[in-house]
Amino acid sequence: MTIALDRAAARLAWARTALDDATLTLEPASSDASFRSYWRTHRDDRSWIVMDSPPEKEDPRPWLVMGERLAAAGLHVPAVYAKDLEQGFLLIEDLGNRLYLSELNEQTADALYSDAMDALLLMQTRMDHHHLPPFSQQVLVTGLEVMPEWFLGRHLGHTPSCDEWDVLEAAFGAIIRNAQEQPRCFVHRDYHSRNLLVVDDNNPGVIDFQGALAGPITYDLASLLRDAYIVWPRERVEGWIESYRQRLLGAGMIDDTVTSERFLRWVDLTGMHRHVRVLGQFYRLWYRDGKPGYLADVPAVYRYVVSVARSYPELADFVALLERHAEGRDLTRVTAA
Repeated sequence: MTIALDRAAARLAWARTALDDATLTLEPASSDASFRSYWRTHRDDRSWIVMDSPPEKEDPRPWLVMGERLAAAGLHVPAVYAKDLEQGFLLIEDLGNRLYLSELNEQTADALYSDAMDALLLMQTRMDHHHLPPFSQQVLVTGLEVMPEWFLGRHLGHTPSCDEWDVLEAAFGAIIRNAQEQPRCFVHRDYHSRNLLVVDDNNPGVIDFQGALAGPITYDLASLLRDAYIVWPRERVEGWIESYRQRLLGAGMIDDTVTSERFLRWVDLTGMHRHVRVLGQFYRLWYRDGKPGYLADVPAVYRYVVSVARSYPELADFVALLERHAEGRDLTRVTAA
C-alpha cells in the first residue's frame, strides 16, 4: 500500500510540473492487463493523459519507439508532450474515451471496421517488420500452452492424459503450420475494439502497440474481426474478411493463389491461436494476478474456439476434448485465487 501511495504522489507531482499547474488532479482513465495505467487530467479546457509505466515492470521505451514509427507511417497514435523515462511517466495526447467496443453497432460497424482495416493496411504496407522480434514457432507454441495449464488444469481441475496430450499437440500443430505458411508483416498483436478509439481526425486512434512482432498477415485481422469482446454473425464477418483480402490483393501483399477459401482458413486458424491462448490467459489473469475483469468475456472466447474448430475435420478431436470437460460448466465462476 505504501508503495502504491508513493507512486501516486510521484505521478501527481510529475504531472503538475509537466503542465505547470500546482492544482491539477488526476482521475483514472483506463488500465490494461499489464502494470501500465493511464490517468486523465484537465487544464484550460483541454485534457491530457498521463501514462504511468513503471520502468522495472513495463519499460516505456518500446512504446515510445513504436509510437514514433507508427505516426510516421500515417497512423493516429497518441502524440507525446513530455516524458520522464527514469520514473516511467509520459504526458500524451488524450484520444478520448469512445472505444470501438462502445461505438460498434449494426449501423456503425461497416464504416468503423472499414476505417480500422484501412489503418491496418497502412501498418502492413508501410511498417518495416524485418527488425521486429519474430512471431516464432516458440512464441506460437508458448501461447497455445497457456490454455492446458490455466483453463484445463487450474480452472477445470483436469490434467490431460497422454492420449489427450496427443490430441492437443495435433491441434496445436495444425494451428502453428497455418500461421507459418502465411506472409510475414508487422503485427500489432492486440488490434481489437478495446485498443481502437473513434476519433475525428484520421480514425481510428490506435493504442497498446508496444508488443509488435513480425508475424502472420492475418493475425491482426483475426484480432479485429474475431474480437473476444464483441461478436458478429459469421456471414457478416466473412464479408469483412473478403473485403480485406481484396485490399491485400490491391496492395500486392498477396497474389491470386490466396483464394477466398485459403484466406478464410488463414483467418480462422490464426484466430484459433489467439483464442486458445486467451482462453488460458484470462484465467491466468485471475488466478495468478488477481484481475477478474476479463472473466465475463470467457464464454465468447470459448464459443469462438469451439465453433471455428468444428469447421475443420482435423480439429474434431480437439473440440471433443474441450466439450468433454467444459460443457455444462459456468466458465465465469472461479475458485479463490
